Amino acid sequence: MVQKSKGPPAAASEQPKRRGRPRAYEPDVALRKALDLFRTQGFAATSLDDLSEATGMNRPSLYGAFGDKRELYIKSYQRYRDDARASMREIFREEMPLRQRLERIFASALNIYLSGETGPRGCFTVVTAASEAVGDPDIRAMVLDGLSELDKAFASCFRRAKEKGELPDSADPAVLAQLASATVHSIAVRSRVRVPRKELEAIVTGAIDLMVGAGANGRVVPAKAGTHNHRE
Repeated sequence: MVQKSKGPPAAASEQPKRRGRPRAYEPDVALRKALDLFRTQGFAATSLDDLSEATGMNRPSLYGAFGDKRELYIKSYQRYRDDARASMREIFREEMPLRQRLERIFASALNIYLSGETGPRGCFTVVTAASEAVGDPDIRAMVLDGLSELDKAFASCFRRAKEKGELPDSADPAVLAQLASATVHSIAVRSRVRVPRKELEAIVTGAIDLMVGAGANGRVVPAKAGTHNHRE
């Protein structure tokens, strides 16, 4: 008769099961911590133990929430791109002079690249392009998509500026966009090796002068042939 009373407690025993898998972590928070680690150390140098320690999740929990290390890396890269896109969205959309827009875009990029508790981490896209994208077709496709997206966003800026008369008729928005993207990649690499922000800003200023045009008519005035070889 005592054993018959075991029926009702069975329902109560289900409640601990819901708590049996500790949720001392939030998936979004854990993903951001994984992203921070991958950005700092790269894919190869980051072990599952490192990820477990950073996220507070054991290996089974990591696998259950995100899949294997490669899948977690891909999810981290996707989150990075989402965050970067969100931080730049309004700058690309708002109406403002071209120079001001470019200054704000590059300043925002530097804020991202120079961030990190242990030091500047650069651009995750550039880091991934130089490492995992080389041997992984899926990751390479993601990186190429990211590069193309940036080119298109810049091209749109230059196209609008040209329509408003801020650039000469001869300006090619697609070429200028690639120059702008190349500047982004350059400061990303330099920031990762801790080039001071002041030097990076000087690079940005020079690039903007070139793209916007230092001349009064919006054109960069080329140096006369042979003047760079002139000697007293």
